[in-house]
Amino acid sequence: QVQLRESGGGLVQSGGSLRLSCTASGSFVSITAMNWYRQTPGKSRDLVASMTSGGGTNYAGSVKGRFTISRDNAENTVYLQMNSLKPEDTAVYYCYADIMMGATTVRQYGYWGQGTQVTVSS
Repeated sequence: QVQLRESGGGLVQSGGSLRLSCTASGSFVSITAMNWYRQTPGKSRDLVASMTSGGGTNYAGSVKGRFTISRDNAENTVYLQMNSLKPEDTAVYYCYADIMMGATTVRQYGYWGQGTQVTVSS
């Protein structure tokens, strides 16, 4: 069974920084994309940043220049460095990974972490 465990959320003042981490554990062949999403009550879960296994990145326009996604492939971990935080960044942040699994036939499966709360006070 694959699990994604997030950490690093919390309360920070506007202009501050936080670093989120997400580590995949379990039995699998490889991880392709690892992404961060965020969600506020009553709204959809939106993509914040994504990173392929080859290092390609993509960011939501609202976080470009402030957030940086990175990966440690050896540790199956993805990070989200969040700088210059704003109150509108307040949300539950979720890690997502596309994971290749299978003993005989390898297929891709999507997994979500449990979410970590980020609160930015003004």
